[in-house]
Amino acid sequence: MADLESPDAMPRLIAFLSSLLQKVAESNDRGGQIQQLPQRISVFHGLTRPAISIRSYLERIFKYANCSPACFVVAYVYLERFAQQQPALPINSLNVHRLLITSVMVAAKFLDDIYYNNAYYAKVGGISTMEMNFLEVDFLFGLGFNLNVTPSAFHTYSSYLQREMMMMQQCPLSTVEDGRSQKLRLICFNEDEASHQKQELAV
Repeated sequence: MADLESPDAMPRLIAFLSSLLQKVAESNDRGGQIQQLPQRISVFHGLTRPAISIRSYLERIFKYANCSPACFVVAYVYLERFAQQQPALPINSLNVHRLLITSVMVAAKFLDDIYYNNAYYAKVGGISTMEMNFLEVDFLFGLGFNLNVTPSAFHTYSSYLQREMMMMQQCPLSTVEDGRSQKLRLICFNEDEASHQKQELAV
């Protein structure tokens, strides 16, 4: 995603990702309240919703983590994989911030030659080092340690993000209501992630 190197690319990517995650979290908040669905409480859950917005939190991570722009694309890949593999742990307002800081940290460790340690990311995320360590372990197990992102997969995700960033102002992310729950229309990738198809993912 060469365009990420341009000065205005990362602010646009952060705006899109934060908007997407905000809609997913709010939809899951409503869905859990309406349907009273069984949702597993994990180390990613806080007792209350953080005061800082998702966008401000993601901007803070971008400002202080100093990781490569590609880390945010890979973090998005990891979050999607996590959501697919852990359906009983949907992204909501109580866990989205911890999932974000963990996914970016894991992506930086996997991609970058030089990266900050867990203690530094804990300070960036506003949590303790011990908690950051627990989050990393749980995230890795939640992913089944599936961290590799092939070049073709990275290109596919990057192309999708570029299209969505261009359309964000004209076409807000669409939601579909079926009378019982809300669904967010996302891109779901096949196992090899080289090709993809549009599906409705329940959130």
